[in-house]
Amino acid sequence: MSSVTVKMTKVLGHWKLFSSDDKWDEYMRTLGINFVLRKVGNSITSYEEIKQNGDDWELNITSTFKNAHLKFKLGEEFDETTLDGRKCKSTFVVEGEDLVHYQKGIKPGEVDSKITRTRVDDETMTITLEAIDKNLVTIRTFKRHTP
Repeated sequence: MSSVTVKMTKVLGHWKLFSSDDKWDEYMRTLGINFVLRKVGNSITSYEEIKQNGDDWELNITSTFKNAHLKFKLGEEFDETTLDGRKCKSTFVVEGEDLVHYQKGIKPGEVDSKITRTRVDDETMTITLEAIDKNLVTIRTFKRHTP
């Protein structure tokens, strides 16, 4: 088992959104997400499932509004359509013990993001979302979940 596999088993599994800090709405606005979608984003509970099979990874994001299913290999760029409909180039990498998701906008003026998943303890994972070059960071806290 590689050292990356050992480190990343910490974030594998099922997670349920527990809380968002007071910068979440501002973060969505900075990305250009409209008012209606921000209201939905502020009110729904989302779930994440992170799976790994060898070099193949999956991130399933589900909610009562929309779902996303990402399949990826670490370090390989792929096309992503975000839950709010933005198209971007995405890459997942491991930094320390964190699973980091970089989203690069395709259109001029779109904001790039760095999304870091960190396991805090056996029951808690944080997702730190940074609007790159905008000096804006928000943190969402997830708790381990049994579906």
